[in-house]
Amino acid sequence: MELENHTEIPVFLLLGLSEKPEIQSILFGLFLSLYLVTIFGNLLILLAIVSDPHLHTPMYFFLSNLSLSDICFTSTTVPKMLLNIQTQNKVITYAGCITQMYFFTVFGLWDNLLLTAMAYDRFVAICHPLHYPVLMNARLCGQLLLLTWLLSVLGALPESLTALRLSFCAVMEIPHYFCELPAVLKLACSDTFLNSVVLYIVTGVMGFFPLAGILFSYWQIVASILQISTKGGKYKAFSTCGSHLSVVCLFYGTCLGVYLSSTWTHASWTGVFASVFYTVVTPMMNPFIYSMRNRDMKRALKFLLCGLMCSKGQKTWTNKREGMDPSS
Repeated sequence: MELENHTEIPVFLLLGLSEKPEIQSILFGLFLSLYLVTIFGNLLILLAIVSDPHLHTPMYFFLSNLSLSDICFTSTTVPKMLLNIQTQNKVITYAGCITQMYFFTVFGLWDNLLLTAMAYDRFVAICHPLHYPVLMNARLCGQLLLLTWLLSVLGALPESLTALRLSFCAVMEIPHYFCELPAVLKLACSDTFLNSVVLYIVTGVMGFFPLAGILFSYWQIVASILQISTKGGKYKAFSTCGSHLSVVCLFYGTCLGVYLSSTWTHASWTGVFASVFYTVVTPMMNPFIYSMRNRDMKRALKFLLCGLMCSKGQKTWTNKREGMDPSS
């Protein structure tokens, strides 16, 4: 009978952030609000960049894709958690769990690589300003975007494919609100050595090299800024990459901390709450960071919102006028 249980298709139970029934409604309202702010915030950034011709530059091209990636990244986990709370059903199927792990990794890697491409863009803009229009042309930007997407899709495959070889018991409880690979590996009945090796190789390669590229870019940027004689010139040069640097610190500070400490700590709930920061809080904060510290983005958002409000007001006025027209 024991062998039979190991060969059945497993069913996972996502325990969520808390099992206390009295706070489920609070968690639902909190995460629904955070999710809506994330979606609308990143969508506004995306629409502002698309609608403003002045923002059709490499930096904002990558920023628009980062906003799209953040929307997708958050959407791989939060809607399922909200559905589980609303229906009071914690079940997620084996196929659903593997699918969620794959797309969560894809968009997490895409975020990571887009931040690297944006760091390279700032490096060229500050260190080689005269060659910037030639080096960061539309063709190169498209190639970099395609490369980041391909690396993300292919980089997520090893972890998901090796997870398919694992065997589980009939019903497994995951002390998390989504199928995070380290948490799933701890529940496997079979040997997970290969999976752990693949996990740390992918995390190491896809984490170390992009981070090294970002650090190298900013090392060159700081060296170039220090050579500027005026304080105003230094401030202007640094202000162009301050928002990106803030997002990089927020993303890597939470993401790498959770994954690299998963082996050395047994406090699973600590990792769960830390995961909230890089799966929910970081994508939500990105629009605020870029809009509050960037004059061009503020102007584009102002024009976008004014255009939407004026269009709505004009439509309402037209409807009222038609309603008052005696010939209608």
